[in-house]
Amino acid sequence: MAAAPAATGAPAITAPSSSFLSSSSLSLKASKTSQLRPAGRMSVTVRCVSSPPAVDTSYKTSVSRNANMAKLQAGYLFPEIARRRAAHLLKYPDAKIISLGIGDTTEPIPDVITNAMAERSHALSTIDGYSGYGAEQGEKKLRAAIAATYYADLGIEDSDIFVSDGAKCDISRLQVLFGSNVTIAVQDPSYPAYVDSSVIMGQTGLYQQDVQKYGNIEYMRCNPENGFFPDLSTVPRTDIIFFCSPNNPTGAAASREQLTQLVKFAKDNGSIIVYDSAYAMYISDDSPKSIFEIPGAKEVAIETASFSKYAGFTGVRLGWTVVPKELLFSDGHPVAKDFNRIVCTCFNGASNISQAGGLACLSPEGLKAMHDVVGFYKENTEIIVDTFTSLGFNVYGAKNAPYVWVHFPGRNSWDVFAEILEKANVVTTPGSGFGPGGEGFVRVSAFGHRDNVIEAARRLKQLYK
Repeated sequence: MAAAPAATGAPAITAPSSSFLSSSSLSLKASKTSQLRPAGRMSVTVRCVSSPPAVDTSYKTSVSRNANMAKLQAGYLFPEIARRRAAHLLKYPDAKIISLGIGDTTEPIPDVITNAMAERSHALSTIDGYSGYGAEQGEKKLRAAIAATYYADLGIEDSDIFVSDGAKCDISRLQVLFGSNVTIAVQDPSYPAYVDSSVIMGQTGLYQQDVQKYGNIEYMRCNPENGFFPDLSTVPRTDIIFFCSPNNPTGAAASREQLTQLVKFAKDNGSIIVYDSAYAMYISDDSPKSIFEIPGAKEVAIETASFSKYAGFTGVRLGWTVVPKELLFSDGHPVAKDFNRIVCTCFNGASNISQAGGLACLSPEGLKAMHDVVGFYKENTEIIVDTFTSLGFNVYGAKNAPYVWVHFPGRNSWDVFAEILEKANVVTTPGSGFGPGGEGFVRVSAFGHRDNVIEAARRLKQLYK
């Protein structure tokens, strides 16, 4: 029976070959043999040859690796954080780590939503309730409910909406739609999926270590000095503009005036805005919740959204993308028609169980339940903000988002991350992981159980008092 493979990261242990003996074992055997050898017998000299270093003899195909993959820097941000967290636990196995890093929800999904999914799930066991493949664009009832709930009076119809397995997945599908020959702009800092998917698609140049940027990407600096909205007068034209509001990681929500500038900028340059509104339900002031609240946006914008941070659907997976019929490519071809082709080719539609949950989310009871969940996380942000403010830090975000953006002037973000993990057993996210504009900041997530958030606040006060 073949031996089990060694655990990942463990040194390989192999039995000595029958053809070779180590010099130490050979010497021992030789000494014992010489004592037992009859007199007059001829000695036999055995030559010892060390084993050659192991050679990788695994089979290789003739297929070249996608050269763009080699451009990616280190690991994707959040798996890298998970790796460092695991390394910390190996070093301190009894550490009680509190994670305020990755933006993963922690509170249970409301019953009104899970009951609808359970009912749909059980129905699949019946002749009348079973359903197979659905429409790739999503069930019509759900698309209509999304249009009525989030885009009432904005001129968005259910036919403009594509239901999916999450906004992050749709970002990658949109990159396939645009292809490798487009130029892109991103907020700096911004959610890393925009940049990494652009690199993989071949839209970028090489990574420039000195400035920590990829060639052929326009990084639109967003910082406290400009109110976290880029100076568009200094931004060159690009084909695609990725824009997230409320922003991940800074938590800043663009005002109506700022988004009006952005839409005008896109229209003047013939660009397409990919507007990520994954945190729109966290907005508590009069900032627009959709780019389509801005006149003219339907001619220049696509919007992605998600139930992940509203209803705890990070594991259930359900989102949507709006591609207005008014949005056209330079040759006059509707963007929605090509995106529909991408969806039909690369996707078989969101889970019918997830869609049942989405429909329940948009019922009166479901909407109330989602607002309650959002309100809970917003209370967590207040605790985190109060903690860092009391310690004298400059703090941003939080008002319209579940993220707190904390400034550590002159400090390296990964060093601050390591300090907080090592000394307080709290996981945060280093700002530089979101782009060079994030250096000197850390993002603290409000997604956590209340007791954990309160305990993390106590530890942070102890660390930085």
